[in-house]
Amino acid sequence: MGVAPSSVSRQINELEAELSVQLFQRTTRKLSLTEAGQVFHERVAKIILDLDEARLAVSQLGSPSGVLRISVPSGIGRELVASNLPAFLARYPGIRVVLSMTDELVDTVEDRLDVAIRMGQLSDSTLRARKIVESRRLVCASPEYLDKAGEPKTPGDLAGHNCLTWRAHPGHNVWKFRHKKRTHEVRVTGDFFARSADALIAAAAAGLGLVLLPDLMIGHELRQKLLRPVLTHYQTVPGNTALWAVHSHGRQVPP
Repeated sequence: MGVAPSSVSRQINELEAELSVQLFQRTTRKLSLTEAGQVFHERVAKIILDLDEARLAVSQLGSPSGVLRISVPSGIGRELVASNLPAFLARYPGIRVVLSMTDELVDTVEDRLDVAIRMGQLSDSTLRARKIVESRRLVCASPEYLDKAGEPKTPGDLAGHNCLTWRAHPGHNVWKFRHKKRTHEVRVTGDFFARSADALIAAAAAGLGLVLLPDLMIGHELRQKLLRPVLTHYQTVPGNTALWAVHSHGRQVPP
């Protein structure tokens, strides 16, 4: 916080004298809260949160403004977010956007993010989340690849195809399908692996092989007929992937 340690120590000593309790256990190597310190911190933290939310509630009476820091998966960032920014910024001229596109899981607090867009099942229960939409998962390939390798008619056919999979190292992924109440599982692999949606999409559109991705990520390629869905009579398992907006703010969200 840019405050000298001696100043912090003096303030702690004054607070302990005012409360007539010891808030910290001090040794030469460690500083930890006492039971009284924990109780006091929990109560004060709630007061500070209420004060912050009161300030936010008042600030929401004005027009939204300031820097909006967003993190999105690469495919979603290109297909949905960046393409809608002109209309968004025209509606909210007081906002400036800092956009980060990454397929790695980010820490919204540590990276000072206002909102992160995530796909699939959420594991961090400390974040507040709002579901935006559900995206259908599709197996796709380029027309050129299908003309050369043939179109798979059943999930079992995928074992003989070059499947481009989300992996950090070479290996097999299991793709699951459901048809007429029966579940089909097939181990797939190929000669290209990536932990980047954009890389997998580009490789598939270039004719390298088949990919399994949410349709929201490949909307452009589907519209331009760069990719074509296959196995449409089979439903992938899971059939849909949820798209979420997550943030770490309290009850009041900055406008």
